[in-house]
Amino acid sequence: MDAHTLDWNRTLREQWEFHWNHQLRARLDGLTDEEYLWSPVPDAWSVRPRGTSTAPVQAGAGSHTIDFAFPQPAPPPFTTIAWRLGHVIVGVLAVRNAVHFGAPPASYETWEYAGGAAAALDQLDTQAERWLAGVRDLGEAGLRAPMGEREPYPEAPMADLVLHVHRELIHHLSEVCLLRDLHLHMNRP
Repeated sequence: MDAHTLDWNRTLREQWEFHWNHQLRARLDGLTDEEYLWSPVPDAWSVRPRGTSTAPVQAGAGSHTIDFAFPQPAPPPFTTIAWRLGHVIVGVLAVRNAVHFGAPPASYETWEYAGGAAAALDQLDTQAERWLAGVRDLGEAGLRAPMGEREPYPEAPMADLVLHVHRELIHHLSEVCLLRDLHLHMNRP
């Protein structure tokens, strides 16, 4: 098969689907609230009940907020599983799903962050399914179309955004798995 007959849409979807289905999703099963909120270092950024954070920015519309600062401190604070999932759910997936695939509007400021692991995984599953369905619906022509003004590189093709989002998902969700491993090994009886 050559590049002229290759189904690029299927190939890009399979990049994420394979990782999600065979390497990642099962590793998130059974995530506990203790793991979700665990902070292995002091002053880590996390998702917290509204009004309990000391971070310069506390974004969110519901009973929980996510820690931020603008500009980000150097070095950046360590982030918990809750924070990393919040970033992936909102900043990587939900915002893109809203901008490109007709999902409800989403932003760090308006999101209702999950206070527990099960709710966060439900949000992740929902946003990951929406993303994949949206990418599927792009077809070949949609992958070549410009991203548009809501992205930093509006003239770049949507395929570039798909690759970027997949890199972000693989990167951050692998970090979540590593933090679960660290929690397990640091908290053995």
